[in-house]
Amino acid sequence: MSLHAIATVGLRSIQQIAKLNDFRFHHGQNGWAITVELLTSSLPGAPVVDSKGHFIGFISQFDVLSVLEAGRDVSQLTAEEIMVQDHIAIKISATLSEAVKLMKEKHFLVLPVEQDGVIIGCITRQDLLRAWVGLGLDQKVS
Repeated sequence: MSLHAIATVGLRSIQQIAKLNDFRFHHGQNGWAITVELLTSSLPGAPVVDSKGHFIGFISQFDVLSVLEAGRDVSQLTAEEIMVQDHIAIKISATLSEAVKLMKEKHFLVLPVEQDGVIIGCITRQDLLRAWVGLGLDQKVS
């Protein structure tokens, strides 16, 4: 495959990428609605936020599968009952390299992005790869 076949959109910062993935769940959101959103989105999970947008947890497809495997009815649960209380996020001012390092260390597929204590979106491994390639092979990524 030639480099000309790779679609690039010029996204060069965490802020630009996070604005594209503003997917998140709300603390009281119904578990069935969450399941449907996960099935219809391209993201394997998303942060859970409180009424002020603060990060309180994360729900992945595996978390929903665990609930189902335990014989629980997701339609009777809220986001707070399904989520893991994982509070790892990256600041909007972080570099692409910092995001890659954190995602690699934590084995994350999705990383919430935080600005002033509020989750503004997410970035994925694919987003980072797309941004990296879009910067050009001869340029140093920071």
